[in-house]
Parts: sequence; structure tokens; C-alpha cells
Amino acid sequence: MVLHLGNQRIYLLLACLFCGWVGVNGYSYIKGKVRSDSISPCPGLYCGRIPLSGEDEGFLSPCGQCPRGWRVSNNTNSICQKCEEAPELYDWFYLAFMALFVLVLHWIFIDKVAKRRKLTREILLTHICAALEVTISSVLTLLWAEPFGSFSLVSCHYQHLGDWYTALHNPNPNYEEIIHCTQEAIYPLYTLIFVFYVLCLAFMLLLRPLVFAKFLCSRNHGVGKAIYAALYFFPILALLHAIFGGLIYVSFPYIVVTLSVISSASHFAFKIDQTPRKLFLGCFTDSRNAVILVGHWLIHAFGILSITRLKDPSLHASLCTLVPLPAVFYIITSKFTHPANFDSDTLR
Repeated sequence: MVLHLGNQRIYLLLACLFCGWVGVNGYSYIKGKVRSDSISPCPGLYCGRIPLSGEDEGFLSPCGQCPRGWRVSNNTNSICQKCEEAPELYDWFYLAFMALFVLVLHWIFIDKVAKRRKLTREILLTHICAALEVTISSVLTLLWAEPFGSFSLVSCHYQHLGDWYTALHNPNPNYEEIIHCTQEAIYPLYTLIFVFYVLCLAFMLLLRPLVFAKFLCSRNHGVGKAIYAALYFFPILALLHAIFGGLIYVSFPYIVVTLSVISSASHFAFKIDQTPRKLFLGCFTDSRNAVILVGHWLIHAFGILSITRLKDPSLHASLCTLVPLPAVFYIITSKFTHPANFDSDTLR
């Protein structure tokens, strides 16, 4: 017991000495401007220095946030460097997913408010108009980004999840002052989506009423109500992107594959006749069912390509031949999961 108490006192003494040493020395860095040829790292992951001009030429600024389109790399001694690299294929998949998600939401609400089981002229024109809105918005968003007027992009490559949440990494060295270094470390993926949402909303309010007035003179159809749905889901999408953008970025391929399988199964589950023969023939005899099924397959293939990132193009592209499997599996096993089978078992 005496030996145990003695060890505790020694550990406590060592801890006090360590805390005292840290309190005296603390974290040291040069707060003001420094010469450009000196090595003076900044605290935090995203704080950096930028080269000064004019009277201060040859010096670097105090530690702070990098300008938009610049970021601190791990091997630059906290010097902000301009991002001039092209986006990776995964980044393009992410941008395509964000555009595709908006389009699918438009189509879902158009189909829902129409409350019709056939692909009528009104519904088809509204679907085409929504696709046109998203396409124009996507093109203009790419043209707006740097380099301006070009379909190419320059970006700061993603390194880790914290790149999406730089506001959570503002350092407070020695608890004296907070250095605000919030920036778009994954430039331009964060701001591009907001610009895209604004353009989608603007073109929807501009084009869709014109299409309704020109081609859909009847006031009895309900497809126009899909505009009100979009006025709700665009702010929600913007809020989700602002808060969960990083989580969506790292998980969207798996979200796509999972939702496409669930949605495909739900589509078949709502059919009244659940016999395999009827489900199979319905995929070809009903144009609406065929379009929905092919759409699910394309989205599923997109998710597979996003997961693999086409690192082995021949192998990973061949995986797209597996996209009909969920639908085939549902049709084959539908006779085993029909509710009537469970009712008969209960009666026995």
C-alpha cells in the first residue's frame, strides 16, 4: 500500500512538471510578417502566409486564411499556393451526382403530383423541361467557374474530411487568440453546388411557366404543382450541402447504389399482380415501367463506376453488366415473398 501511494505521488509530480513546462514554453510562432526565405510555420491545418507586394515585397503576410483558390500544402511551410490542378475523376462523379440528384427529385415530384400511371404528353414535356433546366444550369455553372468561360476546372485536391469543415479547425495557440483560417480548401466543389442550385431555381421559375403557357394550355393537369415542391427542396438541399457536404462527398457512391436497389424493389412492390410473368412482361409492355427500370439501371451503373473510379477501366466497366441483377432477383423471388403465402402458412 505504501509503495502504491509512493508511485502515485511520483506520477502526480511528473504530471505537474510537464504541465508547468508546457505552460512556460507553450506554442511559439512568428505572429507578424516574415521574410520569404525563412521557415516559419503557422499553427493549424489551414492557416498560411501569402507573398506580399509593393513596399513589403520579399516578405510573407502574417498567418491567416489563404485566398479563394489557394491552400496550404503539407510541404510548403505554411505558404499558400494557388490550386492549378485539374479535378480528379471522382470529383467529376461527385458534381454529376449533385446534378443528377436534383434532376431525379424533379422527376419524382412531377410524377407524384401528376397521379397518372401513363406517360402522357403533359408529363413528358414537364420531364423534358426539368432536364433542360438542370442541363443549362450545369453548363453555366461550369462556364462560371475558373477558368471563366471554359468547361475545364482548376481545383484544390481533397486530402481528408476536414477540408470540407475548415471552420472547425481555426487554431487558438496558447489560448490567446483565435486565428480565423476558414476557407474553401476543396475549391471549387463547395461553392459550385450553391451556384448550381441558384441557377436551377432561376431557370425553373423562368422556363417552366413558359412551357406550361405555350404547350400545356389545360389547367386541369397537376404537373405545375411540382414547382412548389422544388421551392421547398432547393433550400433543404442547400442546407444539407452546407452542413453535410463532406459526408456526402465521401459516401455518395454507396448512397447511389443503395437507393437505386431500394427504389427498384419499391417500384416492383407497388404492382398489384406480383406473379413473375406479369412483372417481367410489364417491363416491356408498359412504356412508363420501361423508362423507370432503365433509369434505375443507369443510376446503379453510375454508382458502381463512382465506387471503382475506373481504376481498371476494362474490368470496372464490365461490372455494369450486373446492374439488371436486383430487378431479375426480385422478379424470380416474388412468388416466395407474396403476402398470400404467409397468410396460408398462418391458417395452417
